[in-house]
Amino acid sequence: MNNSINTRDLPLPIDKLRFWAEHCGDREVLFQPIAGQLKTFTWQEIYQQAKHLASALVAMEIVIGDKVAILSKNCAEWFITDFALMLAGYISVPIYPTANAGTIRYILENAECRAIFVGKLDNSPEQESGIDSAITRLAFPYPTMHAQHQWSDLLKQPVNSLDFTPDPEAVMTILYTSGSTGEPKGALHSFANYVNAGKHTGQRMQLTSEDRCLSYLPLAHCTERAYIESSFLTYGFQCYFVESLESFSRDLQRASPTMFGSVPRLWTLFQKSVLEKVPQKKLSRLLKIPVISSLTKKSIKKGLGLQDARLFLSGSAPLSEKILEWYQKIDITISEGWGMTETLAVGCLNKPGMPVKLGTICHPGENCKIKIADDGEILIRSDSTMLGYYKDPEKTAETIQNGYVHTGDLGAVDEQGYVSITGRKKDIFKTEKGKYVAPIPIEKQFAENEYIELMCLMGSMLKQPVLVINLSEHAKALNRDQITQSLQVTLSQVNQTLEKHARVGRILISNSAWTTESGELTPTLKVKRHVIEKNFLAHALESYNDSIEWLSNN
Repeated sequence: MNNSINTRDLPLPIDKLRFWAEHCGDREVLFQPIAGQLKTFTWQEIYQQAKHLASALVAMEIVIGDKVAILSKNCAEWFITDFALMLAGYISVPIYPTANAGTIRYILENAECRAIFVGKLDNSPEQESGIDSAITRLAFPYPTMHAQHQWSDLLKQPVNSLDFTPDPEAVMTILYTSGSTGEPKGALHSFANYVNAGKHTGQRMQLTSEDRCLSYLPLAHCTERAYIESSFLTYGFQCYFVESLESFSRDLQRASPTMFGSVPRLWTLFQKSVLEKVPQKKLSRLLKIPVISSLTKKSIKKGLGLQDARLFLSGSAPLSEKILEWYQKIDITISEGWGMTETLAVGCLNKPGMPVKLGTICHPGENCKIKIADDGEILIRSDSTMLGYYKDPEKTAETIQNGYVHTGDLGAVDEQGYVSITGRKKDIFKTEKGKYVAPIPIEKQFAENEYIELMCLMGSMLKQPVLVINLSEHAKALNRDQITQSLQVTLSQVNQTLEKHARVGRILISNSAWTTESGELTPTLKVKRHVIEKNFLAHALESYNDSIEWLSNN
């Protein structure tokens, strides 16, 4: 295929879908593993199935402008359903597949959803209680919760005339934030926002129809929706999916993506899997031998399924510079990107070939302008800025001022245009001594310790800040004394760099894993600070003798 083919200049998602169906209809572009075997979808099949689905919804008297939710892990049917909603003029409301019943209920009620597509889920019995019986359920072709309508039946619906042509500025989707600071907020995004986000991120990554990706990070999140789904429509590349967590490695190997993005936790697990096979001392020795070094790097990439990748991305939270440097030594240069739900993931992203500057989130993306306010807050302006928050005009007016989104992140831009995040306005706390502390820069220093997986620095009402941590998988195989000694060394080293009021008084080691299910993490694996502070404040307030404390009962 001519790698210059794309639909960048077409104004609407449905225009792009029709283009591919007409010009490259027989090309297989979606790859869904089922029971270990690949089911493929051509552009023509995607378009036809989307039209059948849209017609089925119209037959149910769901009208233009109604909201329809999608609750499922990533799969080919997620894409097809989203395209169907666009074809018929419905407003899509994606919900994270890990959301609990309370969150599901809140979003469905807040968005006033008429129907919900349910699909691949790990906890459907518990989640089902969050869906009111008045909401119509439609099931993807996988084991899932009870639904009134099955996928196979929906595809039998005769195709009706679908002559809906939306205003590009009309609402296409409501993207709910992950709720790291409370109840999720619904960001309203237009068809134009969606198109621009995919077009500009793809342009930044220099995507072509010859690229391949693996879609596994939640499609309910702005990044996967823009970087993968919207870019897929614009540039026409091939997209593979994951069957299950157990098959992830095999599915990644089969896809052999040319672009691969992930979150810090997975990059850490990848590193661990490499070091389990080749201990660090041996790896360092091999990398010093010219010919062997090249073969070793190729072998590691192939083992991970990344031998064809030319783009390596990370987001959601900062990666430690130590891990970034480790990957650079095996010729995997990870670019840390940044965006937000309110901008449909548009923000900062490195161009391929541009030097990566450790400790930064690279440069502003295409058609994106960033400036720093007098108080240090990062302000961003782009053509993918949300229309506003659903049912919350006051919060909208507070967030968008003079065309700029007030991100809540604190940062700086250096002389080369690299942007760095130095903290979060709402995360800054005042200790009992009346001094302000920004937790993120301090946490980044502690992230250099390989035994720390997740952490939260808290300090309100405390004499000195206290760091609460979850240990890494690597640490769980070691004895307590070894871990305690390592943490003590890190604590001393970090405190030497801090002013007296910001020095960390002690480290609390949580005895239970923080997960989305237990409530400490958002669906994008960010730590919910308000939850950690609530759960561990009593421990932090207790008098203590040791600077490293293993909690036995949270």
